[in-house]
Amino acid sequence: MMKRKKYTFLLLALLFVTQSCDDYLEEELISDVSSGTYYTTEAGLEDAVDATYSWLKRFYGPEIGFTMTTFGTDIFTNGSDGGHKRVNFYDQSFNATESYVNDMWRDWYRGINQANAVIGRSVDVEMDETQKTIWVAEARWLRAFYYYDVVRTYGDAHLSLDETIGVEVEANRTAASEIYAQAIIPDLEFAIANLPDTQDEYGRATKPAAEFLLGKVLLRRAQTSFAAGDDASRAETLFSNVINNYGFELLSDYADLWDINNQENSEIVWNLTIAKSLVDEGIDEEGHRGHLYFLMEYDVRRGMTRDIANGRPWKRFRPTPFLLGLWDRTVDARYDKGFKHVWFANREVSDERGNLAIGDTALFIPGPGRDIDWPQVRKDAAPYVVYTADDYTERIFPSMNKWIDPTRPGRQHVQGQRDVVLMRLADAYLLRAEARLLQNNTAGAADDINVVRTRAAVPGQETAMQITAGDVNMDFLLDERARELFGEHARWWDLTRTGKLVERVRLHNIEGGPNIQDFHVLRPIGQDQIDRTVGGYPQNPGYPQ
Repeated sequence: MMKRKKYTFLLLALLFVTQSCDDYLEEELISDVSSGTYYTTEAGLEDAVDATYSWLKRFYGPEIGFTMTTFGTDIFTNGSDGGHKRVNFYDQSFNATESYVNDMWRDWYRGINQANAVIGRSVDVEMDETQKTIWVAEARWLRAFYYYDVVRTYGDAHLSLDETIGVEVEANRTAASEIYAQAIIPDLEFAIANLPDTQDEYGRATKPAAEFLLGKVLLRRAQTSFAAGDDASRAETLFSNVINNYGFELLSDYADLWDINNQENSEIVWNLTIAKSLVDEGIDEEGHRGHLYFLMEYDVRRGMTRDIANGRPWKRFRPTPFLLGLWDRTVDARYDKGFKHVWFANREVSDERGNLAIGDTALFIPGPGRDIDWPQVRKDAAPYVVYTADDYTERIFPSMNKWIDPTRPGRQHVQGQRDVVLMRLADAYLLRAEARLLQNNTAGAADDINVVRTRAAVPGQETAMQITAGDVNMDFLLDERARELFGEHARWWDLTRTGKLVERVRLHNIEGGPNIQDFHVLRPIGQDQIDRTVGGYPQNPGYPQ
């Protein structure tokens, strides 16, 4: 196995606006950065590049990233717990004071400024030019990543390609079209031209990861008012490169994607790596926390108590009835392989219902399409508790099992060690299908979708899973993306990219649907940014200033 990427956390005086630095001194303290001497060494430049990756970990993996990409969509709504339900409700409390919209902006711009520092200071570093170019390409890939997250979340925003040192209280508001043209696309083109196909250290940016990201960027721009005429065709070419040129392969079994011992597999184009030793020791204070958020409250039910294997249920996100109805389980295996169905007793019970020994079935969710087999009389007669759709609440619901982490050192441990899956081959096929659909090539789009659906088929039902060109439209493609990518930091951005957010939330999210408005396709600019900018920073339309 190749060496895995280890992130370095640096003390930097490189902030876009006045911030406290105390909360990100997590792993290694290198305090002589702002003097200008440390970055001008080869070791200093490498540490600076590593530190640039670290800001991705502040969003992807913790609750903030799952909240802002999962809540307020057509496929997940709120469970019983958590303090950020306003993101799902789209009510008046979702405004500039929401902490997550402040945190995202702050951390993405920290990442941008860190990348700016690497790029600018690399000029003075005397070292092997080939390796230096690769590190600069990584920094530009990361800067593009952060700017892409900014514009697809907030729209028009501050643009700076130079390092900021000290306190800056002035900010511009640059059109998203210009941020694409001046920063995101040129950075990714540079990365594609200069990154290697693979890296010795797993988790560093690579050429296919840069092609994948540029393909997504162009696919989004293709569906805006400022699209270039060749955006969709360029995106198709980039995804074709990822699919055809690097030896990536779909795993034969969808379930194998979620095997925690199989994370560096042939389907992964790029993962944000998480080191088990760092999360277990508390050095990485975030880790991958997805194992917490998608679980029902099993641990107070008959025959059950909280344990490591079943997870610590924080009950944040529950699937909507719409999501649960998307799979035909007679032919499609993805629900069965992506959700948990049975909880086995981990404590003995003797009551009016009978006896449960440790290891007996305690709880059972038959799931969509199977509830009909469980009329109330059969449920009452079962020696275990059966939950069907009529029983679902904010505490009881089908639990996604993609991120369950049985390797945590204790049942209360919140940091998980899973890598964060951000680019995988099945997604490349579906994104290429979208690019082809935008070019009216429905037959080509169907071919790509069928590759993904064939892998997803119940054995023997591969033919039944095939679709034709006549089946393909944007709604079908979004349904297919939900079936394949649920819970993977994709949905809110999928819906905003395709212009379907408001329509689908109104149709399928009972909590958010009555409140969502057209302006909710962008998040509010945070109050921190408004207050810290001389003259105030303009708020996005629809939100109170």
